[in-house]
Amino acid sequence: MSELVYKRLITDLKKKIFAGTFPDLRLPDERSLSEEYSVSRSSVKRALNRMANDGIIFRKRGAGTFINPLYLKNESVFNYEEGSNLGVTDNFKMNGQRPKIKVISFEVIKPNHELRRDLFLSHDDFVYKIVRLRLFEDQPFMIETGYIPIRIVPELTKSSIENSIFNYLQKNHHQSVTKSFLSVFAEPSTKNDQELLDLSPTEPAGIMEGIFFLDDGTPFEFSHMRFHYKYLKFNSFVSVN
Repeated sequence: MSELVYKRLITDLKKKIFAGTFPDLRLPDERSLSEEYSVSRSSVKRALNRMANDGIIFRKRGAGTFINPLYLKNESVFNYEEGSNLGVTDNFKMNGQRPKIKVISFEVIKPNHELRRDLFLSHDDFVYKIVRLRLFEDQPFMIETGYIPIRIVPELTKSSIENSIFNYLQKNHHQSVTKSFLSVFAEPSTKNDQELLDLSPTEPAGIMEGIFFLDDGTPFEFSHMRFHYKYLKFNSFVSVN
């Protein structure tokens, strides 16, 4: 229960930060937050520690707790929430909204050598090839092509991929996607990028690709994601001890 309390506190504070509730970029002290939210000081402290570790806020000794202005200026589209799976549906948000999904294609294919290597498949294995367009409201921002071994989820259907596949896996197979190895880079946009993401021929596409793993270490999906470059924004906070 205490874990849910501190997560709810973080969510609400982030909403207030972007709503301009703290124009002087200074948060109330722990006691005030504890009274405002009717939660324990320990829950407030845990929430603020997590936000500080993520670079959202910083503490200035003797002065108080302040919002990082660069975080406010450069809100990331990717907002990973502790305890959630690593899916796009749960962790990609803009203005508090999760993306919509449009299925472009869904088929079964025989994997090539590279896919067999990346997903540790045998020559007899087949994979789903799933191409989906992600949108905020009606604005497309990402083309997602995923490859998932059929032997892990043999019953996958088109209706089940119209929502979060990772949530489907969690609900129906009691398995979670908890680890990933991702590469992020950019390259010239293709004609398909330009058509689906509303890019001009001179504008680049941002790329994120990698492997997602189940909690037992099994490779679950190889994903290739092509972004409208305006949405390829990720923040990182580095602390040197």
